[in-house]
Amino acid sequence: MNRTSLDHGVKPTRSEISCVLPAKALIGEGPMWSVADQRLYWADIVGKQLNVFNPADGSNQTFDLPELVTSIAPRARAGAGLILTLRSSFAFFDPRTGKLEKLAEPEPDKPGNRFNDGKTDRQGRMWGGTMGDVEWDHPIGSLYRLGPDLKPVRVEEGICCSNGLGWSPDSKTMYFTESFRHRIFAYDFDAATGNVSNRRVFVSLEPHDSAFPDGLTVDAQGYVWSAQPMFGRLARYAPDGKLERVIELPVSRGTSVMFGGPDLDVLYVTTMRATLSEAQLAEEPLAGSLLALRPGVKGVAETPFAG
Repeated sequence: MNRTSLDHGVKPTRSEISCVLPAKALIGEGPMWSVADQRLYWADIVGKQLNVFNPADGSNQTFDLPELVTSIAPRARAGAGLILTLRSSFAFFDPRTGKLEKLAEPEPDKPGNRFNDGKTDRQGRMWGGTMGDVEWDHPIGSLYRLGPDLKPVRVEEGICCSNGLGWSPDSKTMYFTESFRHRIFAYDFDAATGNVSNRRVFVSLEPHDSAFPDGLTVDAQGYVWSAQPMFGRLARYAPDGKLERVIELPVSRGTSVMFGGPDLDVLYVTTMRATLSEAQLAEEPLAGSLLALRPGVKGVAETPFAG
C-alpha cells in the first residue's frame, strides 16, 4: 500500500502474499531464520517482545523482555540460546530459562541513543547499529561489530538511523542502510578481519513523502531486497544497484525481510502499526502481522553468532 505520491519506477511484480501470523506488533523488526531450529526469530521493538515463529504449525512463542529488543541471532553452540541487541547493549538470552545477560554497552556516554537493526555476518560476528531515540534523523548513530571476544568495535559513526545489514554471497561486499540519509551504502568487506572500506552509495531514494529504506537481506543470486515503508513495497536491486523488481505489500509499513523455510525460498516480511492513524489502521488490517511470499529465488543461510 503506497502512501506516497511517488511512482515505483518499475511496474510492480504481481506476487501472492499471505499473512502467516496475524499480529499487532507496534514495530515488528529484525527477522532472523535459524536453519538449525527451522524457526523465524523476530522482534516487536517497542513492544519489548521477542517472538519465535514456527511455520510448521503456525505457532508463535512470545517472550516479554524488560527493555527494547531490536535484533536477534542464534548462538552457534548447541543450547547456548540467542544474542540480542537491546536498547543500549548486546545481550545473551536463553529462551529455555528466561535468563538475560547483558554484555557490552558501547555508548554509555549517549543516553539518548539506542540500538536499531543488527545481524551476524557469515563469519559469525554480530553487528549492530545505533540511532537517536528522539533525534532519529540526526547523524549521531554508529555501527558496531562484536566478535567472540565480546568486545565491541566501532566501524562507522555519524550515522542517520542505522538499519538493514547484509552481505553478498561471496562476503566481499557489505550493505548497510542509513534510513534517514535515504540511502543504502555498499562497502568492500574483508571477511577475515571484519574490516570495511570503500564506502559508496548503492541505492539512493528521493526523500519525499517520508519514504525511506529499512531492513534488508541478500538472496543467493547476490541481489539486495529492501523493505521500504511508506512506499509499501519490497524493492529488489541488482548488484550494480539497478532496481530490478518491486513487490507491493498490503500494508504501508513493511519493515524488514528474511529468507526462510526448509529450502530458503520463503521471504518473510515484518510489519508495524506504530505511527498509523486509526483511519489508516482500518485500511490496513494486516499492519503489525507477519507476511510471507515466494519470490522465485532463494536466500543464503544465516550464520549463528560464534561467541
